[in-house]
Amino acid sequence: MFARFRKYVASRSPQYFAGALAVIVAIAVLLLPSPYVIEMPGPTQDVLGKADGSDVIAISGDSVATYKDSGKLLLVTVSASGVPGYPIINAQAVWGWANPHVEVMPREAVVPIGQTADEYQSKVDEDMSGSQNKASAVGLKYAKQHANELGIDAEALANAHVEMHVDKIGGPSAGMMYTLGLIDKLTPAKESGGAIIAGTGTINAKGKVGKIGGIRLKMLGAKRDGATWFLAPAGNCGEVAGHVPQGVRDVRVSTLDEAYQALVAIGKGQGERLPHCSA
Repeated sequence: MFARFRKYVASRSPQYFAGALAVIVAIAVLLLPSPYVIEMPGPTQDVLGKADGSDVIAISGDSVATYKDSGKLLLVTVSASGVPGYPIINAQAVWGWANPHVEVMPREAVVPIGQTADEYQSKVDEDMSGSQNKASAVGLKYAKQHANELGIDAEALANAHVEMHVDKIGGPSAGMMYTLGLIDKLTPAKESGGAIIAGTGTINAKGKVGKIGGIRLKMLGAKRDGATWFLAPAGNCGEVAGHVPQGVRDVRVSTLDEAYQALVAIGKGQGERLPHCSA
């Protein structure tokens, strides 16, 4: 057997073995843990619907009335791999670079150096909880301030209790959509007019819609799940212009009131007059 091996080696050139070694090294490198994060369009969730059998937005309280809409309001997400607790190998990063619907970034650009899986998950959950709490407070405040024009019993809202339930989704970027969903459920009008409307953006106590990350991927997720409208924070317009998927119309919004008025206009078939992001 040894003689046969020597004969095999003698019949091959040094370049052959150099090439074979290079292939082995390349495969080994591709299988090593990667220092990159890959992001792609994540799942969406209708904030007017249910998640795991429970209402995404549950409103309770004496004399508090809620209503159903005929359309959908989709919060959008980005799925990330390579973050703490979700490691990837270099082969996956290479695949991401070759995929136009995937973004690849150094891990330190996404998460702090040395962050553990528990710390990462805790931060994601904390951001989501904070986003939901702000959305509840801001949404109820807006509903009270505009109760007469929205057909809401303002006095009943004093006893309103709001709970928001979405599993396996984190971060602060769904704040605006949670707030719109809450207002929609409190009003007898079917604001969406049956349309599927997606959107993203943080919300603060004054009702300002804030810039978020990954908006191009989120628009792709919105189109994949049937949205024909996308409410985009004005602060993200530089990333939105020229990258809106075919069949989706973006709407630029800076405040909760602008977002709600856009929702109403879309439901009435007047969405084309709304402002959009431009280069």
